[in-house]
Amino acid sequence: MSEQAGKFPSTAAPKVKMSSQELGNFFRDIATRHILNNLVFVCIGTDRSTGDALGPLTGSKLLEYGFPHVIGSLPEPCDAFNFESRLSGISEQQTLIAIDACLGQPSSVGYYFTSEGPLTPAQSVGGKLPPIGDYSVAAVVNTMGPKAYWTLQVTSLHQVMRMADQIARQAASAFGLSP
Repeated sequence: MSEQAGKFPSTAAPKVKMSSQELGNFFRDIATRHILNNLVFVCIGTDRSTGDALGPLTGSKLLEYGFPHVIGSLPEPCDAFNFESRLSGISEQQTLIAIDACLGQPSSVGYYFTSEGPLTPAQSVGGKLPPIGDYSVAAVVNTMGPKAYWTLQVTSLHQVMRMADQIARQAASAFGLSP
């Protein structure tokens, strides 16, 4: 994993706030640059917290659509405890699309922050995981507050499931896949 994390510049790539419809353009742009078999979707999170389940839910939906390389799903999450070991087999030649939930401003809930660069998992809760992704999608599932873990625990499951479905549906449409 350290090789993957090390290939990214230390400066943060610009993040763009997008609606679910705009997310389709983000994935279509990736589809024009990369072949599907060289892409790995890294869907970060756990099924033990409603707000943090966005990654595993998205990963499971991507697998249903037929994406060949997905790390992180409901049966096999990619979380803080297994993050580095789950990513250890990724080749330097593969392009990573990182997907994670995040907390943000009230006006951003339900939107996505995309980037042609990595995201830093667990940043909302003070985690210390390395940046990941050649591209990234951070879904704002709830508002940032003083008790981030609690906020993720009480985040609407409906909101998280809807956003996971939108990410997977837009990615599948961009790559011409259907369930």
